[in-house]
Amino acid sequence: MDSPELALAVGSLRRRAAGGERIILGITGAPGAGKSTVAARVSDLLHPLAAVVVPMDGFHLGNAIIDGTPLRQRKGAPDTFDVGGYLSLLARLARRDEDVVYAPELRRDLDEPVAASIAVPAEVPVVITEGNYLLADLPEWERVRPLLTEAWFVEVPEELRMERLIARHMAFGMDRAAATAWAAGPDQANADLIRRTRAGADVVIAWD
Repeated sequence: MDSPELALAVGSLRRRAAGGERIILGITGAPGAGKSTVAARVSDLLHPLAAVVVPMDGFHLGNAIIDGTPLRQRKGAPDTFDVGGYLSLLARLARRDEDVVYAPELRRDLDEPVAASIAVPAEVPVVITEGNYLLADLPEWERVRPLLTEAWFVEVPEELRMERLIARHMAFGMDRAAATAWAAGPDQANADLIRRTRAGADVVIAWD
């Protein structure tokens, strides 16, 4: 069942999109909070308005870049993304002056981003982008928020978030010990950073 906050936020978004402007909705939250699930649900709730989900995760640095470097041990941290590429994509989507813009997508089965995997036609009124650092006050990342029409923060009880995160890592090949260690290590460091950005959101969505 959808939370009251989500229903109200989607209703407001629908009314705003009816005015004809392109809406770029940013959905953020800690790893395992359910950002991608919320993004997909918002897209469904907006029907018949067309919406396309463009995850920030498509801008992970490729393994050819990070393998053999300290970045491999903290994959998912802010400096393991092509933030410049992400900013360029958001700017193109905001301008809405191309027939179609193509965005990359992270293929978790490959553990690699794949270019030009998501098509965003100019006529689509709502673009939903989700990712960890949309509200981060870090060099370059602070340029993301001005490109978003709205920013939502997804939060869940901490125990549930960790359970989801460990299960996701295991689904993509880690054993439980490795999944737990990664969730409590690199993922938790990122979660602590992201939690401090909550106050910058327009809406907080409880999603459990």
